[in-house]
Amino acid sequence: MIKASLPHPWLTCAAAGALAVAGFGDWPLWPLPILSLAFLFRESLRATSAKKAFVLGFSWGVTFFLCGVSWVYVSLHTFGMMPAALAALGTLLFCLFLALFPAVTSYLLRRIELPPAIALLVLAPAAWALNEWIRGWIFTGFPWLALGYSQIDGPLEGYAPLIGVFGISLASGIWASALALLVEYRTHRLAIAFLIGIPVIGLLCDRIEWTEGKRAPISVALIQGNIPQSLKFVPGRYESTLRTYAKLAEEAQAKLIVLPEIAIPRLLSNVDPAYLERLRGYALAQSGDMILPVPLMDEAGAYYNAAISIGSSPTQQYAKSHLVPFGEFVPPGFGWIIHILHIPMSDFGRGGETQQPLRIAGEAVAINICYEDAFGEEIIRQLPEASLLVNVSNVAWFGDSLAPAQHLKISRMRAIETRRYMLRATNTGVTAIIDARGEVTARLPTFNEGVLHGEARGHTGATPFVRIGNWATVSAASLMFAFAWAKSRRRKT
Repeated sequence: MIKASLPHPWLTCAAAGALAVAGFGDWPLWPLPILSLAFLFRESLRATSAKKAFVLGFSWGVTFFLCGVSWVYVSLHTFGMMPAALAALGTLLFCLFLALFPAVTSYLLRRIELPPAIALLVLAPAAWALNEWIRGWIFTGFPWLALGYSQIDGPLEGYAPLIGVFGISLASGIWASALALLVEYRTHRLAIAFLIGIPVIGLLCDRIEWTEGKRAPISVALIQGNIPQSLKFVPGRYESTLRTYAKLAEEAQAKLIVLPEIAIPRLLSNVDPAYLERLRGYALAQSGDMILPVPLMDEAGAYYNAAISIGSSPTQQYAKSHLVPFGEFVPPGFGWIIHILHIPMSDFGRGGETQQPLRIAGEAVAINICYEDAFGEEIIRQLPEASLLVNVSNVAWFGDSLAPAQHLKISRMRAIETRRYMLRATNTGVTAIIDARGEVTARLPTFNEGVLHGEARGHTGATPFVRIGNWATVSAASLMFAFAWAKSRRRKT
């Protein structure tokens, strides 16, 4: 029998949601989101009605997202120059929409009548994982702050090469549910078995060598220009930007040199060919190649957020495929917003979904641009052919906020899922070298100009996640949900 709940459980659920955000930063605070979710599940099951459970989940979600993605306001107001009140309203409405996903999980947990053990260990984690997966693709998707990201550096990290970040979210939901069940029933044997078994299996999986590293690593140099976002597209600043990147590229002594997203804020066709030859010379001096992110325009007049390679290998290119709504393209019916936001180049074309890795510096390099690395199932499109992952970003849009640390964790997850090195070249940070186990081997301080030198080892082979993507998790969660639904129906009859 579920005991009485707290007098004002929505307040404590809101506090728990805010606390969970701490697990997505630089520090290994992975237990906090598990404890927070266990509390939410327990209180949702204790609620006197499904509507009240919905309120609990909504309260948890509102504070979780308001604290976790508050940087949306920074990008809208500080750099997009949207009026403060309108930017605050837009951020609030966005977070209220995102809060519906945990609210639905809490509602279902109370609405579908089941024995507590099945409700917690089967229904709750399945609904949570499915809701996160849906959030990852609906309206182009926003998988940021998926629970699995918080478990990097914890015992559940080992599940990533098998079932990806949403699979870790499913495992985290089961672990949190087992904890809630144990707290409620003190000596529940099934809860104890899951509390021990889930992390032990994760630790054992982490010991498996899913891919094989090449014998010889390559030298890499990742450039962080630290160009202020407020000045990036100012016409009089263009020459200064070119000088900054030329100076840093000259310092880059490596086989593979990588510049950050839209390092050159002008269409490639409008860049002085002599400048491009100068950059090419720096790469040729190392018998290597350079990845130069720069906008491209095709013959039809469409332009793309892209990157080209220059140097010893034939010139190749990659065009960003997954664009950011309002920042990089304007959804149908929202053309009016262009008159409020002041974002240069805000209507890019989409690159192809089946682009091939760049054959440069003796490796097959899979490039992803900024926000694209939040979509693990899209990253694996270039695998297992790709031996290295490279992310070029400009997180300056979000200022000195939580976003850079959260984005670093996302990149680390992609490295763990694929068992590939991930090289991150960013404008203001975090520029980092991440090894095939997701460990940051080197990084530059944020908001500093510099070149990060190091080594990266190409890898061959494919993890289970590379081969099957999210479908293992979606199938497992769907079967769990169907089992819980069928069990509930049988109880009613």
